[in-house]
Amino acid sequence: MGCLVSTPKDSGGNRRRPGNIGEVSVYVPGLRIPKQVDFFQSLGGHLSKTLVEHLAALRTRIVVMAGQEAPTITRTRRKTATQHGGSTLADLHQALDDYLPVLLGLVTDGSQLKYKVEFIWVNQEDDAEETAMFNAWYEVLSVLHLMAMLSFSQANLLLLPRTSADGYQPKVSEESKRASVDIFLKAAGYLDCAVRHVLPQFPSELRRNLPVDLAEGVLRALCLQALGQGVDIQLGMAIDSTKATLAVKRRLACEMVKYWQQAQDNIMNLPLSNGWEKSHGMAIAALQATDEYFKESKRASEVFNAAHPLSRNPPLWGTMKYLSEKIPTHTSSKVRINRDLYSYEKIMETAPTLPDFALALKPDEYQLPPADPSWNDNVHLNLIGINQVNPDER
Repeated sequence: MGCLVSTPKDSGGNRRRPGNIGEVSVYVPGLRIPKQVDFFQSLGGHLSKTLVEHLAALRTRIVVMAGQEAPTITRTRRKTATQHGGSTLADLHQALDDYLPVLLGLVTDGSQLKYKVEFIWVNQEDDAEETAMFNAWYEVLSVLHLMAMLSFSQANLLLLPRTSADGYQPKVSEESKRASVDIFLKAAGYLDCAVRHVLPQFPSELRRNLPVDLAEGVLRALCLQALGQGVDIQLGMAIDSTKATLAVKRRLACEMVKYWQQAQDNIMNLPLSNGWEKSHGMAIAALQATDEYFKESKRASEVFNAAHPLSRNPPLWGTMKYLSEKIPTHTSSKVRINRDLYSYEKIMETAPTLPDFALALKPDEYQLPPADPSWNDNVHLNLIGINQVNPDER
């Protein structure tokens, strides 16, 4: 049912990794980049020359664009257009959209062609290993993951403050905030599709051997990150709005915490080598617990920004701006009055449970597209290929 091979790094060309990526509003894991494969050697005897050439051309386009442009996507001070015109993110995303229907022909109707090609991907930020697998579903999974990460990158660019027309402090426009929520839902849709429709195609043993970037827990956590950041944007807009009621803000805040808690739950047991950052009395306890978590969050952010590639936080706005101003002030005044009553340990023990609101944001309903019509001309060759499959190759 396919096999997986991880090997030490092989540069296979120059990949540029920036030392400093500037401001970061959205955490985007290192992009996974495809490496060249030989479709003609693997599929030449099973498909028409035209279809093999089509597959090869579409994938080569992605390999070239990802290798040359992906490192610049993580930079916030980058060119807004490629050398061929258009947005880097949009062009690469379109290339993936064009490739996916043709790729899916390899896995349609139980075709054994799915085991014929060795697909190879490497993480842009950690090229110590590359992962290769004779399974077209691995390619589909990797494509969906890259589409989601490109969406995260696009949302990050939208949420970086820009100089306003009035010349005052840079800020994020309302239009960009609303657009970013839509993009987060699309990213969540790709990841949700990967978990519900693609991962089940792998035998359990093969799923356990997938690279950690594609582990079910990581994909679910990234999906929840997208939803959590979408709610965070909505909460920030509600805080800045004079029309939003306290009940609306409270509900959004509770939903946001719930999304992030579920995201953390999904990654706690993953084998990550460096780990992933891991009444009156009740009101005071909740407030100081919040202050402690806020300080811990700032320390984690500083560690993240100091790690390679270097980054920095953009000016605070929305939810974080409000919290950064209110939490320290209220904690200092309230806890000083009750200093003898509340130790850190007691505070963390007595912090109240938040109301359990139903989560409103859901991933977009993304579905894998049907196989490209070009496969209709290859039915007979495909059937011949299935009949000639050697069981030992599976």
